[in-house]
Amino acid sequence: QVQLVESGGGLVQAGGSLRLSCAASGSIFSISAMNWYRQAPGKQRELVAGIITDGRINYADSVKGRFTISRDSGKNTVYLQMNSLKPEDTGIYYCNSIIRRSPSLVEFSYWGQGTQVTVSS
Repeated sequence: QVQLVESGGGLVQAGGSLRLSCAASGSIFSISAMNWYRQAPGKQRELVAGIITDGRINYADSVKGRFTISRDSGKNTVYLQMNSLKPEDTGIYYCNSIIRRSPSLVEFSYWGQGTQVTVSS
């Protein structure tokens, strides 16, 4: 089976920083994309940042210039460096990955359990 595990969430003051990590493990043949989503209280889940194998990166407009997504292919891990955090960034952050499994080579979308990020004023 394939598993995604997030870590690095917590409580910070506005203007502070956090670094989230997501590690994929299991019967993985290849990873096509890794993404970060978040869900704020009372709102729907939204895409925060994503990165694909060829290096293409996208960010939500609300986090451009403050967040940076990166990937360590050797460790099957994706990171989200979050700087200049605002109270509006508060929410549960979820790792999502498009993974081709071994040996079936079937491609599927997987989700982590989420990690809480709280930014206080």
